[in-house]
Amino acid sequence: MGLRDLVEDTLRTLWAHKLRTFLTMFGIAWGIISITLMVAAGDGFREGQKRVAENFGKDLIIVWAGRTSMQAGGLRAGRALQWEAGDYQILQREATACRWVLPELGNSLPVHSNYNSGTLLVTGSLPPFAEIRTIPVAEGRFYNWTEVAEGRRVAFLGSDAKKQLFGGRAALGETVYLNGLPYTVIGVMQHKEQDSSYDGRDINKIFVPFTAALRDFPNKPPLKPTSVDRLLVTPRSLELHEACKWQVRRTLARLHNFDPRDEEAAGMWDTVENAKAFRQMTDGMKYFLGAIGLISLLLGGIGVMNVMLVAVRERTREIGVRKAVGATSREILRLFFLETLVVVFLSGGAGMAIAFGICALVNRFPMPQYFAGLLVSWQTALLAFALLGIVAVLSALYPARQAASVDPIEALRFEPGG
Repeated sequence: MGLRDLVEDTLRTLWAHKLRTFLTMFGIAWGIISITLMVAAGDGFREGQKRVAENFGKDLIIVWAGRTSMQAGGLRAGRALQWEAGDYQILQREATACRWVLPELGNSLPVHSNYNSGTLLVTGSLPPFAEIRTIPVAEGRFYNWTEVAEGRRVAFLGSDAKKQLFGGRAALGETVYLNGLPYTVIGVMQHKEQDSSYDGRDINKIFVPFTAALRDFPNKPPLKPTSVDRLLVTPRSLELHEACKWQVRRTLARLHNFDPRDEEAAGMWDTVENAKAFRQMTDGMKYFLGAIGLISLLLGGIGVMNVMLVAVRERTREIGVRKAVGATSREILRLFFLETLVVVFLSGGAGMAIAFGICALVNRFPMPQYFAGLLVSWQTALLAFALLGIVAVLSALYPARQAASVDPIEALRFEPGG
C-alpha cells in the first residue's frame, strides 16, 4: 500500500467515526490551547511588570547616607553621614565599573505661574538623569550640560506639574517661579506609569540643573548647604553590577571615614536585585502555569491512546482480513500510527490556531498596568509543537504495535463484543 492510499484510507476511517474523532481531537486541542495561553499569560505579566519597573529606572542603584554601625579610624559608631556635592565627581573617576554616578537634590517649594500655584518637589541633578530615571519628553527638551555648567534657571515640568501650573495652556518658554525665583520652562514630560518611588511620582515634579538647585535651593540645617540627598548609580553592564556597588561603597568609605563593609553607613536600593527577584517569581509562575497546560495535553494524549486501543479492538476482524490478503505487520503498524498522528497533529494545529487567535483578540483591548497582554513568542510555539510531537508518538506507538501484532487467524475468528 502506497503512502497516498494509506492517507486516504486513514481519512476514510476517521470520517466514518466522526463523533469519536471529534471528541479525541478536542482533548488534544484543549491541551494545546491551555499550555499556549498559560505560558502567554505568564510572559505578559512578566513583561508588564518589567515595563512599569523600567519607568522608574533601569539597572539603577540608589545610595543614601545613613549612620555608621562600625568603628573606623578611631571614630565612633553611630555617626550620621551626609553626601557632599562634589562626591559624585570623585566617584565617577574612581568607580570605573559604573557608567554614571549622579547627585540628586530635591526640596518641596512654593511654585507659581501666571495662572496657578502650588507646592511641588523641585529636583536637581545632571542631564543623564533623564535617561537612567526614564523621564520621557513630550514637548521641548531636558536640560543639557551647558545649562548645568552655567547654572541656568531652566525647568523641565512633570506632566501633572504642567497641568497644575498651566492647565491646557502651552508651557514652553513660559516662566515659573520656584520659591520666588524665575525659571524658564524648556520642556514637558510625557505621562508615565510608575510603580515605585523614594520621594514621589515623577509626573508631579519639576526638574532643574543640579548647580541651580544647589545654589538656589540648598538643604537647610541641620543638613549642610553643600549636601545632597542621594547618589544615583548605574553599572556599565550587568556583569559589572557587583563591582560597581563595591567601588562606590569603598570610595564613599574613604571620603567619609567609615568601614566599606558597613552597610548601614551607605544604604543601597538596588533595582537590579529587585528585578532578579521578580524575574525568579514570574518564571516560577510561568513554569507552574505551563505545567498545568502540559498536564492537560498529556491527558489528551492518554485519551487518544485509549480511543485508538478501542479502535484496534473494534477493527480486529478488519486487521485479519488485511493480513489474509497480504498486508504485512509493518503496513498495519504504519496504518494505525499514521491514523493517530493525523488526529493529534490536526487537533494540535487547530488548537494552536485558536490559541493564537484568542491572544490576538485579547491584545486588542486595553491592558491593566502590570499586564502586557497574552504574549506568544516563537519559543512558546516551538515548545508546544515539540510537546505535541512527543504526545503524538507516545499515543500512536502502543496502539499501532498492538494492531500489528494481531494474529490473522485469531483475528478472523474474532467476534465483536465477544
